[in-house]
Order: sequence, then structure tokens, then C-alpha cells
Amino acid sequence: MEWIILVLIGLTAGTLGALIGLGGGIIIVPALLYFGTSTSLLTNISPQVAVGTSLVIMIFTGLSSTLAYMKHKTVDYRSGLLFFLGSGPGAIVGAWVNQSLNIVAFNIYFGAFMIFISLVLMVRDKLKPFPFTKSGLKRSFQDAEGNTYEYSYQPIVAIGISFIVGFTSGLFGIGGGSLMVPAMILLFLFPPHVAVATSMFMIFLSALVSSVTHVMLGNVNWLYALALIPGAYIGAKLGAYLNKKVKSDSLVNMLRIVLIIVGIRLIYQGLVG
Repeated sequence: MEWIILVLIGLTAGTLGALIGLGGGIIIVPALLYFGTSTSLLTNISPQVAVGTSLVIMIFTGLSSTLAYMKHKTVDYRSGLLFFLGSGPGAIVGAWVNQSLNIVAFNIYFGAFMIFISLVLMVRDKLKPFPFTKSGLKRSFQDAEGNTYEYSYQPIVAIGISFIVGFTSGLFGIGGGSLMVPAMILLFLFPPHVAVATSMFMIFLSALVSSVTHVMLGNVNWLYALALIPGAYIGAKLGAYLNKKVKSDSLVNMLRIVLIIVGIRLIYQGLVG
């Protein structure tokens, strides 16, 4: 039974992560914590193990969706590598800070973070790009349909934001796309589909770094990871495909409601635990 649950968690996380650009960890970590602390289906799930295991899955989710987006030619590799200059070190720092959190502190911080992400998802389509995005490093991108997009960003600002994204990735076991995609769209004028694809490329690179750190710290349950990987890999391909075919507004609305509910539950658990 536990294997079926883990495969379904991986499939759901991979699909939603690639479709919206979140990376999937925002689903995997709370799911592992719930089944590991509130049921007898999963055992030995601490915050550190949930985060470390999730980040190993993010490698395969990020790789799968990046390969799919490569076929659609929507990945801005140059920008993704520049963002990684910030997210890589941030992921390592986040992984080390994670070691100092007990279950009570982790539940409170992660619950608050999930509510914050739900608010970001709520307003990201209503916000307008900031005016200073007209200056900085100029980028021109042509997609597979021949459409050309112009956007720009300040490298120092981009690396600074990426460091924060990487830090939250290593700390909470999430991909970081929940923060990076809105930043790329609002601050740097990225086309939404290019922002999602480039975010997944950066998530793949960051997950490699942060997961290696968590492996060194002994925070990975390899049996659970092996059960999660197939579903996450297939789900990421499905999500990347759906990203080109359907509007994700209804899914985003549903996801942010779930994030608020789960976030409140985690905070409550932390306060009463």
C-alpha cells in the first residue's frame, strides 16, 4: 500500500510541478510529513528526511520536464545558468540550516511559507512588471513557432533573487519555481512559458546541488525515493505536455486553496505539538 501511495504522490507532484513551474516539492514534503506523522503507512519521516528525499525527486522532475521543454525550445539556457550562480550556493546554505530545525519549528516555518506561496499564486497574474526591467542585460528569445520575445534583467538582482530561491529549496525541499517564476515574469519581463521552462532547468541544477548536500548529511530515504521517482518522472512529462495544451488557471486556483489548508494545518501542528 505504501508503494502505491508514494507513486501517486510522485505522479501528482511531477504533473503539478511541471505544469505550473513549482518543481513538485511543495506537494511531496507535506505529503511525506502527513503520512509519516499522522498515519502508520510511512515510518521514520523527519523534516530532514522529507526534505532530502524530496530534493532527490526534484532532480528527476527537473530533468524530465527540462527535456520536454527542450523539445518545445522554450528554455533560456543562458539565463538559467546565470540564475544558478545564485541558487546553487543558496541551496547548500539552506540544506545546512535545515539541520537545525526540529519538527515543531519546521512545521511552523513551512506552513507559513506555503500560505505565502498561495498568496503569490493568487496575485501573480494581477501584478504588472516593474519599470526598471527596461534596463540591464538584454535578452531576445525565439520560440519554436517563430515568435520573438524581448526582455532584460540586472544580473546582480537576478543572482540575489536566485540565492533566496535556492535557499528556500535547500531548506524546505521545494523546487523554488513558486518564487522564481513570478520574479522572472514581473521583474524581468520573461514570457510566462519561457519563465516556467527556464525555471525547471534551474530547479534541476539546484536540486543536484542541494540533494548532494542532503545525501552527505544522511537525509535521504532511498526506498521511498525509488518509489517516488517513477511517478514524478512520468508526471513531469505529462505536466510539460499539458502546459502547452491547456490553461492552468483552474489548477492554480485549486492548488492555492490546498496550500492554504495544508499550511494552516502545519502551523497548528507546530503550535500544539
